[in-house]
Amino acid sequence: MPIPITMPALSPTMEEGNLAKWHVKVGDKVKPGDIIAEIETDKATMEVEAVDEGVVSKLLVAEGAQGVKVNAVIAELTGEGEGPSPAKDAKGNGAPKAEPTKVEAKPAAAPVKAPAPSTAPAATVVQSEGRSSEAHPGAPRPAPSVVAVSGQRIKASPLAKRLAKTEGVDLLALKGSGPYGRIIKSDVLKAPKGRAGQVPGAPQGGVPSLIEPAILDERVYHPDTFELIPLDGVRKVTAKRLTQSFMQVPHFPLTIDLEIDHLLSARVRINEAGQAAGVKISVNDMLIKACAMALMAQPDANASYTDKGVALHKSAHVSVAVAIPGGLITPVVRDAQTKGLAQIAAEMKDLAARARERKLKPQEYMGGTFSISNLGMFGIKDFASIINQPEGMILSVGAGEKRPVVKDDKIVIATMMSVTLTCDHRVVDGATGAKWLAHFKQFVETPEAMLL
Repeated sequence: MPIPITMPALSPTMEEGNLAKWHVKVGDKVKPGDIIAEIETDKATMEVEAVDEGVVSKLLVAEGAQGVKVNAVIAELTGEGEGPSPAKDAKGNGAPKAEPTKVEAKPAAAPVKAPAPSTAPAATVVQSEGRSSEAHPGAPRPAPSVVAVSGQRIKASPLAKRLAKTEGVDLLALKGSGPYGRIIKSDVLKAPKGRAGQVPGAPQGGVPSLIEPAILDERVYHPDTFELIPLDGVRKVTAKRLTQSFMQVPHFPLTIDLEIDHLLSARVRINEAGQAAGVKISVNDMLIKACAMALMAQPDANASYTDKGVALHKSAHVSVAVAIPGGLITPVVRDAQTKGLAQIAAEMKDLAARARERKLKPQEYMGGTFSISNLGMFGIKDFASIINQPEGMILSVGAGEKRPVVKDDKIVIATMMSVTLTCDHRVVDGATGAKWLAHFKQFVETPEAMLL
């Protein structure tokens, strides 16, 4: 009897993944513990081990397949001698020759009527237009869209109808090249342009006054003038979760300026003392420690909102934003309040390096209680970050710079740094956030206080 191999859930939030690489081919013998594939999740690329023994009889999903649902069957094993293997592909590895027909395809996103800043749905709609029957010959064809124009009924896709209105194209004069003779986007783009059907209020040249995001690229930019880069798992999940956070979480920013001259001089002395042991800490390492200490000093700020109540966390697990190719990931320094600066520096160096290689384990980037994002190294003076749910706060750190400040009624030069705390108002009100910033300011401006 065939033994199915399914797409594993490699993290609690994983719903689908990309099959990056097969390490086996049809006819290979495998045993528990053998690496059979590499799966790209929303945050990392992870190796998948076999849990059963047998011979690979089918590879149902091709290398590079995207959007494979968790628990979808991706391959099959049989016992030795149980049955013939399926025909192999041209390379002899038994993998599918073309698109993986076993993967559940996502439906194209429906065009929306209100303008929105994101162009993410564009690729889905544009690429699906008029091609569903070609990509899946065996699939049932969709029913054609029918629209009444000048008392006559014609068949045209929704995208073609919108483009026709924008470009001033008479649909009655067109012959459709889509399924059932339906008029599709390419038919409209090839047709002579006019003004008869143009959207009222749209500028000449076909640019509408309101741009629908699902077709933004085709309506504003000619297809030959840009390159469309497909969304990878990290970008998709980041876009989805940050959009939800920004729109669903009531949030507010609190900004203060910090004097960091003492912090910088303390860092120099610490690095000099630890040079023989190879210790080198950064300003960010010291800020991570200060954040953790402030969370312990103001415990009601170390909180998350849940439907059942407010979760007050007993320890400071600090998520640190790290830029990686294609997006952002937040590895977590756990129990940061208990760790020395040397240990925090060593952990962050390791976590950041493996994050950029997409080698982090789920437990290394999940479960944070607070986030810090530092763009000071890029010269950014101040900014406000979007809350990394389910955490209750995120700190945005700007660049340290020399500024004139007033001390004892005299203008002097000091190294100042602006930070902005974004708070989830459901769990952290303005007074709580302000108290947390006061503790953080004390630890930064008087770093010796972190030793108490």
